[in-house]
Amino acid sequence: MNTRTSFTYAFDAYCGWCYGFSPALREFAAQNADRIDLKVLSGGLFSGPRAQPIEAYPHIPGANERIAELTGVAFGDDYQRVLEDGTRVMDSTDAATGLVALRKQAPDRELELASALQSAWYMDGADLSDVETYRTIATDLGLDADATEAAYRDPASREEAEREFRELRALGIDSYPTLLLHSDQGVHRFGGPTTSAAVLTQALDQYLAAIGKA
Repeated sequence: MNTRTSFTYAFDAYCGWCYGFSPALREFAAQNADRIDLKVLSGGLFSGPRAQPIEAYPHIPGANERIAELTGVAFGDDYQRVLEDGTRVMDSTDAATGLVALRKQAPDRELELASALQSAWYMDGADLSDVETYRTIATDLGLDADATEAAYRDPASREEAEREFRELRALGIDSYPTLLLHSDQGVHRFGGPTTSAAVLTQALDQYLAAIGKA
């Protein structure tokens, strides 16, 4: 009998609240690695007609201040310069394709890979539509940069990213980050963007106790 609890993490590399939630989620996943399975899906927050220069979203600087205040994450100087310039296009489909390309080599490290994309953007101001960004991430994480580039350029990777968008829409997800717990009774939202790792673990303990698996 499978005693592990399944989760789906709906995130977007260009989602500031996802960036803020990342440390807590990674800590929760590490603390509970022996009893949870976590799948990461990209949501396509800035895809299609929403793939616009960052200046098209004037709320972002204020939101970043709030995110930093509530979660403690830092936004890097290089990112701040890109933000102030305002011309960089945020295209979530490109970012999701990059995650797919990296994940092909390390499917068991997808949460780490998602965090690496967030760091590349929110710390280094790297362009998540530039294949060189994924080559750098691959090298930094001990993966094959050439294989990552080939996967990024493969149309099948973009198709996979777009399937993830559709999968999350089918689950009724339209905001990020969203952590979902899968149970015999259905799919349930679990925590929120400012929930700590300790509170997530406590909620998991309570869920498992309620179903007699604690």
